Amino acid sequence: MLTLSMTAHFVIADVDGVRVWQSPTHTRLVFDLSKPHEHKIFTLDSPYRIVVDLAGNARFKPKISDVALTSTLITGLRTGRQKNNDLRMVFQLRADVEPKSSIQPPNKIYPHHRLAIDLFEKNATQVEPIKTINTVADKVSYNKRDIIVAIDAGHGGEDPGAVGYRRTKEKDVVLKISKELARLLKEKPGYTPYLTRTGDYYIPLRERTKKARDANADLFISIHADAFKNSRAHGSSVFVLSERGASSEESRWLAEKENEADLVGGVSLGDKDDNLVMTLLDLSMTATRGASLSVGKSILDRMGKISRLHKKQVEEAGFMVLKAPDIPALLIETGFISNPGEAKKLATSYYQKKMAREIYNGLTEYFEEHPPEGSFIAWQKNGGFNGSASKVEQRYTIKRGDTLSHIAKRFNVSVGEIRRLNGIKNNRIQVGQTLKLPAS
Repeated sequence: MLTLSMTAHFVIADVDGVRVWQSPTHTRLVFDLSKPHEHKIFTLDSPYRIVVDLAGNARFKPKISDVALTSTLITGLRTGRQKNNDLRMVFQLRADVEPKSSIQPPNKIYPHHRLAIDLFEKNATQVEPIKTINTVADKVSYNKRDIIVAIDAGHGGEDPGAVGYRRTKEKDVVLKISKELARLLKEKPGYTPYLTRTGDYYIPLRERTKKARDANADLFISIHADAFKNSRAHGSSVFVLSERGASSEESRWLAEKENEADLVGGVSLGDKDDNLVMTLLDLSMTATRGASLSVGKSILDRMGKISRLHKKQVEEAGFMVLKAPDIPALLIETGFISNPGEAKKLATSYYQKKMAREIYNGLTEYFEEHPPEGSFIAWQKNGGFNGSASKVEQRYTIKRGDTLSHIAKRFNVSVGEIRRLNGIKNNRIQVGQTLKLPAS
């Protein structure tokens, strides 16, 4: 049994709401509290449970039937009173967990205190793998690597982002656009998309860029549909990370608002990087800035075919999510969800697909002119592809004594190509594991 205790010396408070968010790496429980509160957490076995005790005569106000547990690690919830009148909440689990809890203060999205408990499976075989959406069987690679595009749907889970017309939530709109963009890239020979989130859960800002780097991405795109204090603000925008300051008042305001997302999700924005690290970061960012501006302009021009543009040039602002030093990175505002007219369009599947299509057109047009070295698109641009051909995909089952370097040498491919095709972060492999090998 694992026990965690957290004490806040304040008056007794009630539980006003409970939410459960399931991500590929953990489950998050969030309790809305009327005030900060003393609480204790422990786990039990046979069956697996997590118990949360709130001191004193605290009340559980939500209906248990309204707490959505479907498709999560949690299978049931019950509440009761201890002999000392403490409120007890018992969550039945599918597996043994390691809980981590924190108290979150009120913010602009949630005007109340929150108790957040993250549940990590103890015996999970691995954390969420860095896995690009498959290079499908009919894609032609000719032993040349795909261009990997990391697509980041903003916000998620506890952080809804902006909320617009008819309570349309930014997190839902941008996830649908992101998935459609991924679908288009998946079908295009020479491209592999990677979604930083595939469902309704929260990812800290720094973790989003880390995921893109771990996936060996050639481009990072963060997709949003934000709000501005003036509901008349309108138009699509593309941003790159600013070297000096924001290019407009709206840019500065949007960046500050987006950077608050970590506070909503319960992550400190404290920057612990020292001066040396930041200097190296700035030098590295300079090398990718030109590419970011170029691909950003290509996408902005295409978006202008279906949407009014907020500005006719790529804008600059200090978005934390764009601090990916070795990857060209963009933040796309598909429109202002605070503008009633744009919110209505953004809420429709038809317009979401149109927006995804133009983003796709813009980035593929850029890469057709400026393909990364060693990629299929570069090989194709240099005359290596003169028509359609069927892909002959190879697979190899690992035997005792095999290493990635030996396999690569045997099949005349690179270790990097094998890693990219199979979503492998390092050189560790297992006997019996089946690897996809680049097409011949």
